[in-house]
Amino acid sequence: MPHPAAPRRFIRPAPFPESPQTRGHGVERKIPTRLGDGSLVELTRSELREDIEDGVATAARRAKVPGLDEAELDHLLEIFASPARFSAVDIGDEVILSYDGTGTQQNERIDGLILYEQFLGADSGELFHQDYCYSAASKLVAGEGQTMHDAQNRLTMPLHYGAQADLGRYSSPDGPVPNWAELLPLGRIDEAREAQEAAVELASRDMRHVAEALWEAGADGIDFDTSGAAGDAEFAAVLEVVRGLRRDFPAMSIEVGMASEFVLGMHGQIEWDGVRLAGVWPQTQVKLAQEAGATIFGPAVNVNTTRSVAWNVARAVTILKPCVTEATIPVHVNVGMGVGGVPMHGIPPVDAVSRVSKAMVDLLHVDGL
Repeated sequence: MPHPAAPRRFIRPAPFPESPQTRGHGVERKIPTRLGDGSLVELTRSELREDIEDGVATAARRAKVPGLDEAELDHLLEIFASPARFSAVDIGDEVILSYDGTGTQQNERIDGLILYEQFLGADSGELFHQDYCYSAASKLVAGEGQTMHDAQNRLTMPLHYGAQADLGRYSSPDGPVPNWAELLPLGRIDEAREAQEAAVELASRDMRHVAEALWEAGADGIDFDTSGAAGDAEFAAVLEVVRGLRRDFPAMSIEVGMASEFVLGMHGQIEWDGVRLAGVWPQTQVKLAQEAGATIFGPAVNVNTTRSVAWNVARAVTILKPCVTEATIPVHVNVGMGVGGVPMHGIPPVDAVSRVSKAMVDLLHVDGL
């Protein structure tokens, strides 16, 4: 071993390895990257560029939005062509990180929240019931309120309460209304629509009840997560509840997070303030959320697990660019498991997650993730 007083030798890292088969023959080296399911693959720089361009073109065609310019395409390529294990934004470009379902689903939920705050440096947290729907939370609202009260006594970071509208919970066999997923294939369209409308009334009642109670218990805000998962009727229910809460509780922070890039037309005729909700994309979703009274909007773009993360991110950025441009409230893009370009994996690989985050911040200038 060298003497403790001896100067340290700093060795420059070796260049990214080239295979003997490609050295000196003008063949592009392979760059490690990911597919949308998290699996590791190797693509050349040209292949990455093709994936990025195809992702942009696919998004522009489907969402009817402008594509990205040459500089944005080049920047995406540099992010994904980098051999670095971890990618990050420049110092000073950091954004707020908001979380849904923070901590643990077990008994010691507050301890889980403290781990997020003190060990992971979370900017905000979210108390939630393990069933993660307002239907379940409404039946346990007294206990949830007490837990919120206790958590606020131990935490410094802002703490939301969150759940999903989960309209399907109100349909048979578990709920009181007929199951529209069974009625629609039978061609019983009117009955299916009536069932969804009845479920909207029940879901709206539960969402409002839980939001009021948890706000009274000390929540810093309410999160309506995965909105529109059951289609246009569910999104309408969320928007109407948000509007009522904004009217009656002007100081309440309200986050609306979406389930996918466009709202499914399970009902097909539902409108909100004259806008037909079936098929609306993020640039319209954010306007509706703003009008309702949301203070944070979380758009979501689903991942294609068979395509590269570069393709998925290029597609997501293209779809979301008009949304972020037109937003007048903070936009926190959903970049969790299976959305926003993050691979559909229980523990998404950090090399992919960090590149997704950098792309969203650098190209979209989002307010948070």
